[in-house]
Amino acid sequence: MRIALYGSGRMGKAIAAIAEQRGHTIGLVVDSRNAGTAPTGCDVAIEFSRPEHAMDNMRLCLAHNVPVVVGTTGWYDELGSVKALVGRSESSLLWASNFSIGVNLFFRMNRMLGGLMDRQPDYRVHIDEIHHIHKLDAPSGTAITLARDIDLKAQRYSGYELHEVKQAKEAAHAPAPAPALAPAPVPAPAPSPVPIFSERIGEVTGKHSVTWTSANDRIVITHEAFDRTGFATGAVVAAEWLKGRKGLFTMDDVLDSL
Repeated sequence: MRIALYGSGRMGKAIAAIAEQRGHTIGLVVDSRNAGTAPTGCDVAIEFSRPEHAMDNMRLCLAHNVPVVVGTTGWYDELGSVKALVGRSESSLLWASNFSIGVNLFFRMNRMLGGLMDRQPDYRVHIDEIHHIHKLDAPSGTAITLARDIDLKAQRYSGYELHEVKQAKEAAHAPAPAPALAPAPVPAPAPSPVPIFSERIGEVTGKHSVTWTSANDRIVITHEAFDRTGFATGAVVAAEWLKGRKGLFTMDDVLDSL
């Protein structure tokens, strides 16, 4: 395939290296110096730029009927508009907060555990995420996806809330109080946001943990990335999968067909 790459940062360079290893050609690289360049002559585009540029790049690719894989986060409030745009253009777009195959398996584990915990009210949840100091957004798109999926699976949670690590992390790790032996009937509490604790440390590639804590024990699931290769490989696999398809897709669609 001939790939148009929107974004020339660390992820862009990692994607280019993996794409070439898999026999593809980088036909175009777009950054701040040539912003707005159309993906003419390319089979697929991969968008890993910045949140403020992502929508313009998506519109540009769809207008030229070039399928686009989007890894940039921070634009999800516009997802409804993107869905309508894909429909009008009769083209294709695949988006994910994280393209790592391992992370997407982690997402599935999180949804499964969230569904089990919906029937275990003595446990409460929080998310920890750590990234390098160059990462622009907090919380990460991956952490937001984890919180969204808990929201969908456990009725006592709704949305997410970003916390300052130094002020509140210790409290979130504390065990929940033991339930009373014979509690009086009370109305069900309103759903609360999922706490997310974000840290930016050195050159950490990415680490996410979901912790469920009760008065008696703690369950933790964690994904830790050692480098960017997994993310880059997943993005290229997604681009290979997307070519020739029409519609709006996510990495779940890719995993289901592998």
